[in-house]
Amino acid sequence: MGAPIYLKDAPKVALIGGGFIGPVHCETLRRIGVPVAGVLEINPELGKRTADRLGIPKVFTDLDELMADPEIGSVHIASPNFVHYEQAMAALRAGKHVLCEKPLALTSAETGELAKAAAERPKQAAGVNYNVRFYPLCHEMKARIARGDLGQILSITGSYTQDWLLQPTDYNWRVEPDGATNLRAVSDIGTHWMDLAQFVSGLKIEQVMADLAIFHPERRKPVGGSETFTGSAAAERATEPVKIVTEDYGAVVMHWTGGVRGVYHVTQCQAGRKNRLSLEISGTEGSIVWDSESPNCMWIGRRGRSSELFERDPSIMDPSAEAISHYPGGHAEGFPDAFKQLALSFYGWIAGGSTGPAPFPTFADGHYEVQLCEAIARSAKAGRWEAVSD
Repeated sequence: MGAPIYLKDAPKVALIGGGFIGPVHCETLRRIGVPVAGVLEINPELGKRTADRLGIPKVFTDLDELMADPEIGSVHIASPNFVHYEQAMAALRAGKHVLCEKPLALTSAETGELAKAAAERPKQAAGVNYNVRFYPLCHEMKARIARGDLGQILSITGSYTQDWLLQPTDYNWRVEPDGATNLRAVSDIGTHWMDLAQFVSGLKIEQVMADLAIFHPERRKPVGGSETFTGSAAAERATEPVKIVTEDYGAVVMHWTGGVRGVYHVTQCQAGRKNRLSLEISGTEGSIVWDSESPNCMWIGRRGRSSELFERDPSIMDPSAEAISHYPGGHAEGFPDAFKQLALSFYGWIAGGSTGPAPFPTFADGHYEVQLCEAIARSAKAGRWEAVSD
């Protein structure tokens, strides 16, 4: 059922960054038979701790040493955002495949250069880790929309909500400005929503009108730093006050290709929502709703006959969705499986000779997401509609 789970003769991978998401990459690669041969951290001491914790055999002392290693054929970038451009460009120039966490870089000038460099190297896989695309029912939604089940698309709406930054004592490096758009909720999780909505609908967001809000103008920063999703900092550690300029909340009204309308909101301050992406696409013949907190179900709305709750079951799904669903109906697939399916598409494309359209989010997709963020930032500042540069 679906694609093979274990890949033979895959390139050896070096992991850059071992924070919250780095170990997810490591576990994912091992599930599909891709060897993780080395790790690079901000210094060799941290690299040694990460290597010991994750069972990685080699620690690189710096980026140059990693790129010069002929045994490393692919690089996974899970480091802080401000070093993505340097690391991704170095990997491309060294002839290595590269899968980068979002954002691809901080500015569209940087992402444009990376997209151009990737296009000049068509045999190198260059992807961005928009893993939400790879929940099977997201592919099912895409297939149904493409074959016209919803009729003419009218609107695309939804949200992405979390609560891990609800309190002023909650702190993480993500609340700090990046010196570019200085977006946080929109760029951190809103980009996942925008990528998924465009992937599923086959449409592009062309214009935006944005409203951003800061609920906590000051937060308490733990002395010595903090990790993602670790909860309130002030209860156990010394803190210092920090002025906040990145948004806790954002709402974006959108004009899509062909006159389609839409709106979504994003916040990391909604109590009880741990990590919920909700997407609703409405057309003249029906609508579909998918919720990442119930990823194995989607609601299909109809007028004139009963609506339906569709449960993930490869035996009755579109072939494109069946191919990325490896367990029978009733056997839940979730966050780690979406990572696995993205990695399988990435390394399966490499194993197939890197021919045909890339079946994973590309550097070109990552470039457009940063252009979207820049348009949203301009709109919020000027209080007007802004076109997305292309």
